[in-house]
Amino acid sequence: MFSGRSLNIYIFVTDVKGKSFHMDCKMEKSKIQMLYDAYTFEAVDVGIDEFRLDGSPGSGEVMNSNGLISGQGVSEITYIHIYECDQFSMGIFCLPARRTFPLHDHPGMTVLSKLLYGSVCIKAYDWVRGETCSPRTNGLAGTAIDGIFNAPCEPSVLFPRSGGNIHSFTALTPCAILDVLSPPYSDDLGRPSTYFLDFPIPSLPGYAWLEEREVKLPCDLVVKGAPYLGPPLDVPDDDLC
Repeated sequence: MFSGRSLNIYIFVTDVKGKSFHMDCKMEKSKIQMLYDAYTFEAVDVGIDEFRLDGSPGSGEVMNSNGLISGQGVSEITYIHIYECDQFSMGIFCLPARRTFPLHDHPGMTVLSKLLYGSVCIKAYDWVRGETCSPRTNGLAGTAIDGIFNAPCEPSVLFPRSGGNIHSFTALTPCAILDVLSPPYSDDLGRPSTYFLDFPIPSLPGYAWLEEREVKLPCDLVVKGAPYLGPPLDVPDDDLC
């Protein structure tokens, strides 16, 4: 969770239509609502064209003739890296229909997510209270989210011990999710990404036993990279980032 120290982020971007987005956010837990309220990006504002497709759907032709990422052309899970510093990272996951990003955690992290377009099924858990605060590899977890989300919808936030910190998502249609992680993943600092299997407990509805996968990275998980084609982010070069 956030300490008493604030993280001041100033982001100013101008999209292709000329309008501006100004976020002056204090990333204390008590001020997370400020960022939540400012999280109004649309796909085109971050360089993604949800509709225009120059080839066939899922053809793998990621960039269209407008010079934007084609949401309909993505054939594999695709990650668009936008920005990262010691305090936070920002990126976008684009998924073709019927692709699943498997169950994984966000140790000691707060994550703000925005579904930019499409429909997605999310299953999320939190460790049962009373479990150790250190990163877990197995244990009892309670269901926090189990449902379908359709864009446009409100952004969501998860915290280190609540809100569905361990989650998976399955694209029901082509979709894109913009994520801000604070702090970002770091193996060296004890924030690795761990993948899990879940085993629902019939006698205990709403709960499941989670176990770390034997293979650190699921063999069926394919994530490709794509360039960020949106407007630049203006982030101060100071001692915070």
